[in-house]
Amino acid sequence: MDKDTMKLVDGDFSAEVRQTLRNLGAILQAANSSYEKVVKVTVFLSDLNDFVALNNVYKEFFTKDFPARSAFQVSKLPMNARVEIEAVAATGNMKTICCH
Repeated sequence: MDKDTMKLVDGDFSAEVRQTLRNLGAILQAANSSYEKVVKVTVFLSDLNDFVALNNVYKEFFTKDFPARSAFQVSKLPMNARVEIEAVAATGNMKTICCH
């Protein structure tokens, strides 16, 4: 959804995913966070056949250390959207912990 018009963006599924992830980026920035601080993503798709297209756009925004992710097909989304993305992100400084 375009945050200015409050309408779904014109275009194909990839355009809708791209706008959804841009909206997520704006929310993350407002919360003093970023894509790098996202730890879990849940994706709701109206058609699971769009999963490959989702991945192609997803890689434009999440480039390394991908967060945990779940994806589900649902019967319907608000405004007949084709995708909805929910994310959990840290704010402030993050410390990477690794076990050897």
